[in-house]
Amino acid sequence: MAEEIPTQLYLISPLDVSGDFPERLERALEAGKGVVTAFQFRVKGLDQHDAAALAEPLQEICARHEVAFIVNDSIALAKRLGADGVHLGQGDGDVREARDELGREAQIGVTCHASRHLALEAGEAGADYVAFGAFFPSCTKETEHQAETDLLEWWHEMVEIPSVAIGGITPDNCRPLIDAGADFLAVSGAVWSGDEVAAIEAFAEQIAAA
Repeated sequence: MAEEIPTQLYLISPLDVSGDFPERLERALEAGKGVVTAFQFRVKGLDQHDAAALAEPLQEICARHEVAFIVNDSIALAKRLGADGVHLGQGDGDVREARDELGREAQIGVTCHASRHLALEAGEAGADYVAFGAFFPSCTKETEHQAETDLLEWWHEMVEIPSVAIGGITPDNCRPLIDAGADFLAVSGAVWSGDEVAAIEAFAEQIAAA
């Protein structure tokens, strides 16, 4: 039987990545060697030029640590930066369009809320991963959709495509998601609202314990 790859962390940026954020990202990735494998650049309301200027130093840090650099929402910005991939919400464009623009190697993920149907559609369209949530109330984002762990269990058993669990995930509540077979835990507030190194280490402990 193939050895199962343990759950990994998918870091999502805070909306403000200016100031000392690059140093914080560096520390988090240093602490998360082998556990943090992807970082999503998520800023809102900036034009592409300003967003690219903020993204570039973060992209370099990710490259040094061999962490995938994924752009939220914008296929155009992902293409401009030569990012490793793009994450699409339900209203942000189409997987096939992203594939045409970004090429075969790009990692394309899709928000599927709590819907098996949306996830299967995304998989058929060629998504590399699907994101389910929110599993817990989130301070980062308004939560419209509530997902349950049995969705992760079903997906893990039925489908090869990796799943990302998102929404209010902390070191204290993540264990059931790991046990249900989530391939990635998408984390933001739990890491950036305090000491990022301590948070990453606490997540890594939970993953190791599982």
